[in-house]
Amino acid sequence: MPGIKDVAERAGLSIATVSRALSGKGNVSVRSKQRAQTAAADLGFVPSYHASSLASGRNHNVGVVVPSVHRWFFSSVVEGVSATLLDAGYDLTLYNVSGGEERRHSVLNDFLLRKRVDAVIAVSLELSTAEIQQLLAIHRPIVGIGGPLPGASTIRIDDSGIAEAAGRHLIQLGHSKIAHMTGDAAYDKDFRLPGTRQGGFKEAMRDAGLAVRPEWQVCADFTIQGAYASARRLLGGSVERPTAVFAASDEMAIGTILAARDFGLRIPQDLSVIGIDGHELGEVFGLTTIDQDARGQGALAVRRLLAGLEDGANTAAEDTEYPTSLVIRSSTAVPPAETVALQA
Repeated sequence: MPGIKDVAERAGLSIATVSRALSGKGNVSVRSKQRAQTAAADLGFVPSYHASSLASGRNHNVGVVVPSVHRWFFSSVVEGVSATLLDAGYDLTLYNVSGGEERRHSVLNDFLLRKRVDAVIAVSLELSTAEIQQLLAIHRPIVGIGGPLPGASTIRIDDSGIAEAAGRHLIQLGHSKIAHMTGDAAYDKDFRLPGTRQGGFKEAMRDAGLAVRPEWQVCADFTIQGAYASARRLLGGSVERPTAVFAASDEMAIGTILAARDFGLRIPQDLSVIGIDGHELGEVFGLTTIDQDARGQGALAVRRLLAGLEDGANTAAEDTEYPTSLVIRSSTAVPPAETVALQA
């Protein structure tokens, strides 16, 4: 069976150059890369990744830890991570810690400490300083997505700011009777996402001199089904209905739209709805949203990790605010005419 030395001799290149050319790592001219690939194909040479790992001390494998694989945001981040890793010649090992504290502890304090991954991406998980330091101590660089991690690099969005922007969008349209659908207490554990977005919404209302009505602050579980049930209670159980709903996620916004239709409410003539995410279904429902580009966040996390690995050092701790964009569609409009008349 031919080896890398045979490929190097046939291509007229050094073994080191052939290794870089076939692995995609390091700087190799286009001409040298083509010569190495042609020689390898002629000889039927297949690189041994096991041997490469032994030589480099790396496994070309990144561990990705997520709270759940069923939620849109997490799966979208994983898609961005996976595609970027594949392009770079890396494998992905996915750890789902939805089984509770015991599983989370096992992953962070056992599996990730084994010599199977070169680096770690933690998605929406607030790791402790001790958990981060024990990974860094064994040269496992970390990038977190979703919130600050002490001593590790982080990619996050301005959750308070975008929630304030969502509320401001509705207020600028003329709405004053605005409800907010937030996540329930279980989702406040890591980075306090529901509370942060609710705080941004309240800030927008306060700046406009508008009251935040307690009966219009409802909770759901970030799913379409959960939001549908909560929205039915909101829209059907109150003497006075809001004219707009700001949902803390697109799936909850979609659940709200479906519930509104049950009551014969037209979107947006009778009820405006806005969400946060950039979910693919948003276009189908004409949903106004703030797009956070979950796949792009995953891709950026990989690029940052690999840059550190190529430099042979832990990734520098850097907190990056990822850009978002307001996407206005047909689910938001001025409030009903009678409401505008009463305000005047």
